[in-house]
Amino acid sequence: MTLNLGEKAPEFSLPSNTGEEVKLSDFEGKFVVLYFYPKDMTPGCTTEACDFRDQHESFKELDAVILGISPDPVARHQKFIDKHDLPFLLLADEEHKVAELYNVWKLKKNFGKEYMGIERSTFVINKEGELLKEWRKVRVEGHVEEALQFIKEQ
Repeated sequence: MTLNLGEKAPEFSLPSNTGEEVKLSDFEGKFVVLYFYPKDMTPGCTTEACDFRDQHESFKELDAVILGISPDPVARHQKFIDKHDLPFLLLADEEHKVAELYNVWKLKKNFGKEYMGIERSTFVINKEGELLKEWRKVRVEGHVEEALQFIKEQ
């Protein structure tokens, strides 16, 4: 599936760290910063999550909700949240169906090994549920500030 800016973002439903099913459409009327990351508790993912945590109030002031998605199970998400005091929902995409929907489930190479995994990516969805912006192959440093600035300009 190809994603096109200006079109409706693909709907999904996933379990969250609270144990509740969360749907994208639950957040209509707000901006949604949907970020996909490879794995809880790893250095890059921890830095990215903590950067979102540190800017959470700024996003909230702009009527924006942050949702993190990885293939980790709900229990691991909750440990990650507790350890780093994350104030936003993390969604468990254990079967990577939503990652595939957003075309971020990719063949990766690391230390000579090939495997399938999440390509770090962020999507901004507007209040009407349309895809406004995407960043793929995200470099963590400065990324959260860039996403925040993009929403400020809307």
